[in-house]
Amino acid sequence: MTITDELPLTGGPAKREYVRGVFAEIAPRYDLLNHVLSLNADRRWRRSAVDRLRWADTPGGTYLDLCAGTLDLAAELGNRAGFTGHVMAADFVTPMLRRGAGKSPRVAPATADALRLPFADAAFDGATVGFGVRNLMDLDAGLREAARVLKPGARFVVLEFTTPGWQPFRAIYLGYLQYVLPFVGRLVSKHRTAYDWLPASVRGFPEPPELGARLRAAGFADVTWETRWGGIIAIHTAVRKES
Repeated sequence: MTITDELPLTGGPAKREYVRGVFAEIAPRYDLLNHVLSLNADRRWRRSAVDRLRWADTPGGTYLDLCAGTLDLAAELGNRAGFTGHVMAADFVTPMLRRGAGKSPRVAPATADALRLPFADAAFDGATVGFGVRNLMDLDAGLREAARVLKPGARFVVLEFTTPGWQPFRAIYLGYLQYVLPFVGRLVSKHRTAYDWLPASVRGFPEPPELGARLRAAGFADVTWETRWGGIIAIHTAVRKES
């Protein structure tokens, strides 16, 4: 049995507990590894995601960052010049939220499960999620919950990994995912399986057209996406349907 065989990729409670445990353990080195493994491009990806939120239409609004981790994406919005609102950063891994403390005075962390958010219907003027929907126990339930807490007409931006279709880059990238990334991740994080989870979960995640269809089914309209870096990153933008 390989390490990948041990990973709970099919969802359910086992996946939930695995994800919670892994991210709690790697929290101290999470930011460093993000920057190293992406060659620091993760910062630009987050800037692009926030650009698509159209927060300037409601600069004093209340926004949600789901699966917020160490608050990098929430802080990217919170620290924007001209932003006068607030960002609620929700994640069910408290150690990750603690690592992000102090990144932006406009960000408030909240320990919360993305499948059962403790927020009222239509509470937010917009929402983001960066590299998090791939980890949900139930993707469709998570998307429906995001729609529930957004105001009609509010934008939802999903930043997530995908796999490039163009050869030979696809083969090179999949080789990096399978061999280089887990090796570096284990070396730095000292965790046996955390950075095997990333490539395995990327390969098993819906491609952009399917994720777009699932966003529409969850209550969103005007769903679009674009890929970056040769197709390894996808940024989906959707609008909460009007009532």
